[in-house]
Amino acid sequence: MTYWLQELQQKRWEYCNNLDVAKRDSRTSPTPSDFSKGLVAKDNIDLNILNPNVSAEKARNVLAVETAPTDLVGEQAACQPAPIQQSAINFSLKQWGTEIKNSMSSLRSGKGNSENRKSVFYTSEDWEMLDPTQKDLEESMALEERRKHASEGNKGVSSSAFPFDFGRIPYKARRPLKEMIGSSKNRNSSDTSPVEWNSGNGNKLASEMQLKFQSQQEELERLKKDLSSQKELVRLLQQTVRSSQYDKYFASRLCDGVPKDKLELLHQKDDQILGLNNQLEKLNLEKDSLQQEVKNLKCKVGELNEQLGMLMETIQAKDEVIMKLSHQLSECEDSPSSQSGTANSSMSSSFNKELQELDRLKDNLQGYKTQNKFLNKEILELSALRRNAETRERDLNAKCASLEAKLCQIESKYLILLQEMKNPVCSEEQSPARDVITRLLEDALKVDSSEQPEQAFFKPFLVSEHDIYGFQTVPEDDEEEKLVAKVRALDLKSISLTENQEISTGVKWENYFASTMNREMICCPELKTLIRSGIPHEHRSKMWKWCINLHIKKCKDSTDPGYFQTLLQNALEKQNPASKQIELDLLRTLPNNKHYSSPTSEGIQKLRNVLLAFSWRNPDIGYCQGLNRLVAIALLYLEQEDAFWCLVTIVEVFMPRDYYTKTLLGSQVDQRVFKDLMSEKLPRLHAHFEQYKLDYSLITFNWFLVVFVDSVVSDILFKIWDSFLYEGSKVIFRFALALFKYKEEEILKLQDSMSIFKYLRYFTRTILDARKLINIAFGDLNPFPLRQIRNRRTYHLEKVRLELTELEAIREDFLRERETSLDKRDLISDDEEDS
Repeated sequence: MTYWLQELQQKRWEYCNNLDVAKRDSRTSPTPSDFSKGLVAKDNIDLNILNPNVSAEKARNVLAVETAPTDLVGEQAACQPAPIQQSAINFSLKQWGTEIKNSMSSLRSGKGNSENRKSVFYTSEDWEMLDPTQKDLEESMALEERRKHASEGNKGVSSSAFPFDFGRIPYKARRPLKEMIGSSKNRNSSDTSPVEWNSGNGNKLASEMQLKFQSQQEELERLKKDLSSQKELVRLLQQTVRSSQYDKYFASRLCDGVPKDKLELLHQKDDQILGLNNQLEKLNLEKDSLQQEVKNLKCKVGELNEQLGMLMETIQAKDEVIMKLSHQLSECEDSPSSQSGTANSSMSSSFNKELQELDRLKDNLQGYKTQNKFLNKEILELSALRRNAETRERDLNAKCASLEAKLCQIESKYLILLQEMKNPVCSEEQSPARDVITRLLEDALKVDSSEQPEQAFFKPFLVSEHDIYGFQTVPEDDEEEKLVAKVRALDLKSISLTENQEISTGVKWENYFASTMNREMICCPELKTLIRSGIPHEHRSKMWKWCINLHIKKCKDSTDPGYFQTLLQNALEKQNPASKQIELDLLRTLPNNKHYSSPTSEGIQKLRNVLLAFSWRNPDIGYCQGLNRLVAIALLYLEQEDAFWCLVTIVEVFMPRDYYTKTLLGSQVDQRVFKDLMSEKLPRLHAHFEQYKLDYSLITFNWFLVVFVDSVVSDILFKIWDSFLYEGSKVIFRFALALFKYKEEEILKLQDSMSIFKYLRYFTRTILDARKLINIAFGDLNPFPLRQIRNRRTYHLEKVRLELTELEAIREDFLRERETSLDKRDLISDDEEDS
């Protein structure tokens, strides 16, 4: 109970100290913390933590009652049987019969743990019952035979042969039950006991005789083994002599003029007879061994029955002794005639009472000390927690006052602005409203920077320079784009704060991980629903790695250890045709992310390594523009090797063949499949595009190629990737349709192709509500069978291949015609001429 109280106290202390932290420490979480392992793992959470109270922590360690449990706690303790350990003073004779019966039932059943198999006749030492060996059984049979011949009727406790061995749990010498009963009697009984046990010289003589018998038995076994080996040797010699006689006989018969073919036939028959005789001897030996084994088993069963009977007799004898002792004890207590006996018993009883009282006082003293220490620690913790709460309240009040003051300033400036806009001044001089607008814009565009000093509890601005993924929240170049980005960031902040007020997705994930703590994760509807709602930031690394292994485990297991390092080493040492293009695209991958913004950024080298290794693994593709962005997103949450396998999963498992080759055949096919789905799922929007002859595949092509990287805001991007890595390429079709459905009404209001195309270039960045988009993708667009997508891919693949074949034929005809035409020959460039 003390341990449980202390653990509850510790949990409360940790929880209260981490109220200001967005994500609690792993000790307060029901599952171990699997935090990010990629580039985002090294970014600090955008919150400030109060300094811990060092003096309070030191005092708590001094007043710690118990640092670890002395026994099992929790579910393991609940599953254990109730303890039956009793002290010598509180041990009641009336309970002996019940305990002996319980022990006997556990011995009969043969079930239960080792605690249930311990003998109840020893209270100070730990003994366990061991199974008898074959040698012990033979010795016990011999002893039983001798005992039967010596005295048929003497079956008391003192002369019971006990073939089982009782051994201590540590490796100590074995003791027979007779000796244990004698030693127990010497320790716990007085000289006036009415029953005498065999001990002393008798026990010593019996042990000597047993040792002699054991040595003779071992000698007999050794002689039997020698005899069997000699018999085998004699048998082999007899076979050799017999074969030599046969050979001599055949040689003599051959000299006497017997035909040679008859002799050979006789020789074969003799060999067959000899082989059959050998086989018969082997079978006889096997039969003898089996008969001996059956005999031994019968003897063992008989011995076990006898042992059970002897155990029952021993228990019955002990019950009789116990009843006699208890009867004598009651008579001694009731008879007042014996003065000396009464005086002695009263003195012993008073002495026992004093010992009990002393033990009780010591126990109470220890209990009060422990209780006092625990209460002192409780008082100290409550005081420290109260001070922390007061400090937190003061900081919150200061933050509230600061925000109220800032709100008042903004309201006053807006009122001034509205007044000026109501009464405009038409003059060439700069009006006061322009100054107010300029100041408001300057204040609005301020963001938190890593170089700015931060306050103790809160930051002065709601929007940081970078989000948790490392992307810039506000661009540095365009003033108008800065304002739009700041408005977008504030809207995202507002949406996230609103979602946090409801049931947190993180709580559902914690409950799921707690339910799968003792088993492996498997694909199930519950996990699918959780992943579709978005994986929390702190669990994304673990889940992405699990999803990748789920799809590529067989391919990964077939490779040699260190496969990624081998590919990377080959790509660095040998000439790689893709390395030049990879170097050109490194800094153009994600320039708005701080992990890839400069040549010295940590992500650049990791990106280079993964792309080079993949180009060496898949020379058919080598490198295609778009792969760099896929790897860059994977590296934010995964290490280099895991990001490499993530790219392999996307290119070789999720996407169709020729998706990233030079012809981009698979990508062209998916655009035609997407047009079919648009006409089916969003017929009004598709007809609107057809009316103005707008080819929206110019916008959606990049969505499919890089899985929406740089097309949607970062929060929605990573939620799309969560589902994409679990379900595959079908998710891209779902979210592409969902993006159009999200803004369907706004697009339908546009009435010319130029404005529609201009809107389609940036409208995805204005979608901020991830929950609404996910509900559209996985709810409103159902049913969404994968078989339909596969069938349409097959259909359009044939059409695109035919078109490419026709284009290639037209190109070849044109080149052939140009080569043969003299007029057009002069128009060939120098480069073409060299080639």
